[in-house]
Amino acid sequence: MTRNTVSRRSTIRPLFGVLLVTLTLGGCNTATTDVVTGTVPDDYRQRHPIAVTEGEQSIVVFVGYARGNLTETQRDDVMGIARGWRREATGAIAIDVPVDTPNARAAGAIYQEIRGLLASMGVPGHAITRRAYHPDDPRALATIRVSYPKMAAVAGPCGVWPADLGPSLDNPAYIQNKEYYNFGCATQRNLAAMVANPSDLVQPRTETAAYTPRRSIAFDKYRKGVTTATTYPEADKAKLSD
Repeated sequence: MTRNTVSRRSTIRPLFGVLLVTLTLGGCNTATTDVVTGTVPDDYRQRHPIAVTEGEQSIVVFVGYARGNLTETQRDDVMGIARGWRREATGAIAIDVPVDTPNARAAGAIYQEIRGLLASMGVPGHAITRRAYHPDDPRALATIRVSYPKMAAVAGPCGVWPADLGPSLDNPAYIQNKEYYNFGCATQRNLAAMVANPSDLVQPRTETAAYTPRRSIAFDKYRKGVTTATTYPEADKAKLSD
């Protein structure tokens, strides 16, 4: 063994010891603010956003060959469309009436009744539009369609699967332990269909006026140092409030 070999070994041993101590101390440092795990899910609300757009509310009135007036149920449907138009419509009511069909004469008579019923519910004449159409299938029973535009919330489309759900090295979502693409789409779509006023998804409603008589009573009790809670008699505790 030469002197140079002994010298190199003497130099390597202290360096190896310093490296071992450094790795040991580095393993004890567990305090970190960085999240490096792949289990943090993506936000499905950004992947399947709910959009507020202009939709359509409509009903279908079935017309026979001989009867030229509405049934009781059909009258209720038309009155319901009139109430909805006054509350949420963004345009005129369109009535699609079939022409050149065996029941065209009956459909014309029912159209006049629908128009009169809408007018009786507060829909002005200039807000009612008649549109003629030819059915695609002459064998089918032609119907009258009453519709109006309104604001609606939509989401989707759902059922999009750009990657395999199973374990695969070609699936980035599986490797990174993330949600699959279609996750949350059905929830967003159901929420969009259930919301009554789509504008609630964008901004809050304005506050209604306070009930002044009750507020005055509460303020008067507060000034006198009396509790502002309402005291109910023992006999009224089992009664239903109206």
